[in-house]
Amino acid sequence: MSLSEQPFGKQLIGKYSSLEIYARAARYYRQFSWAIAGAMALVLAKIGVELLRPWPLKVIIDDYLTPHRADLAAIAKLCFALVSIALAAGGLNMLSTYLQVRTGLKALVRVRCDLYAQLQELSLKYHDRRHSGDSVFRVSYDAGAIQTIFNRGLSTIFTAAVTLTGVLTVMLWKSWQLTALALGITPVLLYSIYYFAERIRRETTSLSETESSLLSQTQEGLGAIRIVRAFGREGYEVNRFEEQAAASMYANLKLTFTQVLSALVIGTLMAVGISAMIYAGARQVLAGKLTVGDLTMFLSYLYMLYEPLQSLSYTSWALEGAAAGAQRVFEVLDSPEILRDQPGVVGMPGAKGAIALTAVEFGYDEQKRVLHEINLKIQPGEMVAVVGPTGSGKSTLLSLIARFYDPDTGVVTIDGLDLRAVRKESLRKQIGMVLQDTVLLSSTIRENIAYGKLSAAAGEIQRAADQARAMAFIEKLPQGLDARVGERGIQLSVGQRQRIGLARAFLKNAPILLMDEPTSSLDPETERELLGSLHELMKGRTAVVATHRVAVAQACDRIVVLEDGRIVESGCGEELLAKNGVYARIYAAQKQGSS
Repeated sequence: MSLSEQPFGKQLIGKYSSLEIYARAARYYRQFSWAIAGAMALVLAKIGVELLRPWPLKVIIDDYLTPHRADLAAIAKLCFALVSIALAAGGLNMLSTYLQVRTGLKALVRVRCDLYAQLQELSLKYHDRRHSGDSVFRVSYDAGAIQTIFNRGLSTIFTAAVTLTGVLTVMLWKSWQLTALALGITPVLLYSIYYFAERIRRETTSLSETESSLLSQTQEGLGAIRIVRAFGREGYEVNRFEEQAAASMYANLKLTFTQVLSALVIGTLMAVGISAMIYAGARQVLAGKLTVGDLTMFLSYLYMLYEPLQSLSYTSWALEGAAAGAQRVFEVLDSPEILRDQPGVVGMPGAKGAIALTAVEFGYDEQKRVLHEINLKIQPGEMVAVVGPTGSGKSTLLSLIARFYDPDTGVVTIDGLDLRAVRKESLRKQIGMVLQDTVLLSSTIRENIAYGKLSAAAGEIQRAADQARAMAFIEKLPQGLDARVGERGIQLSVGQRQRIGLARAFLKNAPILLMDEPTSSLDPETERELLGSLHELMKGRTAVVATHRVAVAQACDRIVVLEDGRIVESGCGEELLAKNGVYARIYAAQKQGSS
């Protein structure tokens, strides 16, 4: 069965049906049931008032617009009644709309928070495969579908259903023949609504994908602006952006054309129904079976009948479009790629620092292994350097110890505890990290250092900055520690960002320290100054340092050499130099380069 042949509400949107998506969205409104009930009660009152609207006009036409019964005072009272009805209906509509929008926005905040929290919990493997722009688009834009499903879906359907019931009751009471004639176009109208709803859903999904790609490309191009300038690729990037923007434009135009075409078809069908009813009603007036006031009132009710039918058509299209966005939200919320704490996990209140990797193998995908048969034991308080060529798996090994990933096979333990049996939060409290690419928040230097310990006092922050040899450049800034670093620390040099990252680790003062190329962006003089502080930082705690700098490796108790994801050498610096193996070649190459 093709997509267009599936029953309405059963279309598959990704791995979800429309009804599944609407049911999932409804769960976000359970806690707001009283507000929803109040809004619906106001809607009922508004519809009851609006059903009175045609009657004053009927009375004016039939009773007071004849020469022998003209009564301007009565007409004035009836006109006042018309204004009063409009004011009452408008006030009730204002209150109900406010309650509905407020409820929808609260649910939107909730789903955005759930989505953001899920993205924070998802494994790095998930994020490695996706553009950050796509995740941003889902949080910022796709999450709005939950609000649309309620405000444009449930409330509109409820209002339309009650209005249709009330209007049809009055119309059947006045003339069942004219009512039947007015409803003659309903089957064609409903088929048109269904036909265009499926097209709009499909085209809205396509538009969301192109808009997400456009956002991702924008972030990527602007985030790499220095590389773009360095290689003179401004024109190339602009051309790529123009192609993606054009794709977004065409997707938008296609959706717009379908929407305006559907509006034309629905509007024409409604005009046919109204015209047929006017003709038949005029014949009954001329035959004396209806008064002019009755026909006028009937026309008013007919517009009230077609208005909810038309709103239902727009609602079905909005719902299908919203379902396309909601399914992208639920794809993230239902993703199994999350390193969850399993039942029965224990805390790690105070790690001694004994680390062991036993028969560990790992790959970022099934086709390519990064680490092979890693067997490594690190004693509490031992300082171990992990050395090897670029791509040998140094950073990956540190990521496994921090449990950014779980090994494909084998076990990683700390103090004999399998990391999968330890609560992640308690594990991370025992680990201080210095990342190879120091990431800073768009905030002050003080707040970036304090990220390692949010409760830190001013003196602790300054002492950590001193230990990382960062105060030398911080004191030269006009605002010192309160200077803002810009987005991702762009206003600081790479070396300055690295020293702030080190200060963050000094401040956390955790029993296990993982450092990924802690001095890679420092000049030799600053590196020599910092080595003493690094040795002080590592003293008394277990430290694992991934580095290609032999000066850093030589300062450690033991050196582990990785090559092609395997441990090929292990020992102290002098022992490895005597072996004249991989480490000796790296050492000789760096010494020759320094000379």
